[in-house]
Amino acid sequence: MRILVVGGTGFIGETLCRELHGRGHEVTALARDPEEADLPAGVERVMGDVTAYESIEPAFEGQDAVVNLVALSPLFRPNGGNEMHFRIHRDGTDHVVRAAEEHGVERLVQMSALGADPDGNTAYIKSKGLAEGIVKESSLDWVIFRPSVVFGDGGEFIPYTKQLATPYLTPLPGGGKTRFQPIWVGDLVPMLADAIGGKAPDEDEAESETEDGELDEELTPAIRAVGEGEEEHTDPHVGQIYEIGGPEVLTLAEVAKLAHAADDKPVDIVPIPMALAGIGLKSLDYLPESVLDALPGVPRMGSDQFRSLQFDNTTDDNDVAAFGVSEDELTTVPEYLGVNLEEIDV
Repeated sequence: MRILVVGGTGFIGETLCRELHGRGHEVTALARDPEEADLPAGVERVMGDVTAYESIEPAFEGQDAVVNLVALSPLFRPNGGNEMHFRIHRDGTDHVVRAAEEHGVERLVQMSALGADPDGNTAYIKSKGLAEGIVKESSLDWVIFRPSVVFGDGGEFIPYTKQLATPYLTPLPGGGKTRFQPIWVGDLVPMLADAIGGKAPDEDEAESETEDGELDEELTPAIRAVGEGEEEHTDPHVGQIYEIGGPEVLTLAEVAKLAHAADDKPVDIVPIPMALAGIGLKSLDYLPESVLDALPGVPRMGSDQFRSLQFDNTTDDNDVAAFGVSEDELTTVPEYLGVNLEEIDV
């Protein structure tokens, strides 16, 4: 297959490009500055910006599938303010869909986020929800992924946590009780690649039967119901929205302790009442990005980040089984960090 990875030089994008190239696909990575990326020699690089339709449209010619990974981080206040979430996620996705339809691309895999909702509580969640609506209304064979936070080499979640919660003694809003279900990039990317290629789980897993002879729903991917006038898809992933999380649920405080334990540093958490934390974080909205960046030890946060700390980032039903994977096969944060849980207080 010829596959265009929009955002192919980012944290997830580079890993996905390597995975797809290793599977024998012809891969093109589209990004604003693709030349510095660590990509295999066989991966083509194309410059483009999803906010400028004319800059990305030619790259879609002749492609069989496209993956849209372009996203701003929900962890930090973006340059240009929260409106940038809508420019990148909503308008950027609209440009990707329009270019794909214009050039006859058949499949789109869209990276969304847990909790994506056009009526959500943060600009990030709202814009991701609006982007999903654009994808679902398109003529493309689409697949949507809603992962929890993704960690791994080059990722920002663990470094962000270490910056927010410094070692030894650190204050955290609400005591750091916000819950996450971190997924390792090395576990997520093969699922994305399977969805792009339409690969179903191994037959013996996908057709696992119970003692009653009925299909085991936990190991069988859901197939979208076919409406009147629709063509039935044999591909198990088309029309699916997958919520993907790792094998464990951790609080922000637990992630902080694990991250610093990897550096042989302890952490004691001092809870800050959420109402008080809200006053402090909301006040940061009035400081220019340049001022925040100049303040040592102060993450670029604001009211959106405060609101995001008020709801958990976990799956209702982890859909990794749709890819023939069980949760106990996935990499945990302690395993990735090389931390022995018996030696620390988490």
